[in-house]
Amino acid sequence: MSSPAARHPNYKWWVVAMLWFVCFFNYADRQSIYSVFPKLKEEFGFDKVQLGLIGSAFMWVYAGGAPFAGYICDRFRRKDLILGGCLFWSFVTVTTGWCGKLWQFVTVRALEGFGETFYFPASMSLTSDYHDRRTRSRALSFHQSSVYLGTILGSWAGAWIAERLGWRVGFYCFGGLGMLLALVLYKFLREPARGEAESASGELAAHGIVEVPPLSIGETLKVIFHTPVVPLLMLAFLCANFVATIFLTWTPTFLVEKFHFKLASAGLSGTVFIHLASAFSVPLAGLLADKISRRFAGGRMAIQAAGLLVGATFVFLVGHTGDKTTLLIAMTVFGFCKGFYDSGIFASLFDSIEPRARGTAAGIMNTVGWGGGALGPLFVGLASKYGGKPTEMENMSDAIAFGGAVYLLGAGLLGAAIYFASRKNPASRPTPVG
Repeated sequence: MSSPAARHPNYKWWVVAMLWFVCFFNYADRQSIYSVFPKLKEEFGFDKVQLGLIGSAFMWVYAGGAPFAGYICDRFRRKDLILGGCLFWSFVTVTTGWCGKLWQFVTVRALEGFGETFYFPASMSLTSDYHDRRTRSRALSFHQSSVYLGTILGSWAGAWIAERLGWRVGFYCFGGLGMLLALVLYKFLREPARGEAESASGELAAHGIVEVPPLSIGETLKVIFHTPVVPLLMLAFLCANFVATIFLTWTPTFLVEKFHFKLASAGLSGTVFIHLASAFSVPLAGLLADKISRRFAGGRMAIQAAGLLVGATFVFLVGHTGDKTTLLIAMTVFGFCKGFYDSGIFASLFDSIEPRARGTAAGIMNTVGWGGGALGPLFVGLASKYGGKPTEMENMSDAIAFGGAVYLLGAGLLGAAIYFASRKNPASRPTPVG
């Protein structure tokens, strides 16, 4: 294991670029299933509750495995977890094309969730050992842009291929390319030392942390939960993910059934307006967050809270408008606001804890965020089928609009986190343990 200082000075940005492509396939693989929901309904007769179950199966396993993944990440080479996970989930993506029964779709989606659950704890921890407090928001927000482009291409290409070659072919393409990428990157991605960025900047030594042996489970939990800031960040992540998973899962179907889009057009429009706007705003928000966080503790969280607060109105508007132009404008502004929240998901978390607990913290955060967020697709499916309005589409519209209230709750939780961060100022001092 060599130091980044001994390598090209820009290697830390090459790391972000390499992980950008892995994350791109991470999201393209998970998103492609949602764009073909109308095809699965047509071929297999699945209703909205069954489709919601397929969507939620991934998220429940992804969330349930995250603490284990984070714990493993803090003790084993993250490079192996990232690229080994990519090989595994890419193979599972290929097997999705072999499915023909509900239980088979649920099973492969659950397995894909297990494979992908290792990625974010490992990649966020590894990236943060190359980037200290001065560049961390920019690095993680640039990486976050791959989430949006992967979501867009996974949705559009999955639908486009389904219309022309059959819905199964897209899974073979995405899975095969992901496996090839993982094999190539094994040669170029290098594992840094734990806390290397803070060590290089002198931050750890300034706070009495010289050696970095692994923490025990009890010490790790003490580091993570020594302040109310971290639980509040996790609950805000749950609120944001509840809304995000609804849009990821149901937007293509919503556009086909309410606005009569064609399948490929719905797959593209259902993602491009939201996620391209997010891809544009997230680096701007990351740059702003890096600057504001130097002025006061909780600066990154303030950027996130602003995104949720403004975005709530446009989430509500997406659900209730009947005009296409208004819909697309509302989706675009919602996506722009979403990028402001997403820019600080892990950067804000890592400001409150020290490097040895980052993998576990990210894993627990994914469990809370995706475990609760996984209820979103099922909530919409149940509300659509059993709601009080005369038609399923009216019920679905109300369920989507309800996300605006959830966004407001998330903004309130972030406001509380900013209050506690300002009192305790955890952003300025990692917590020594032992």
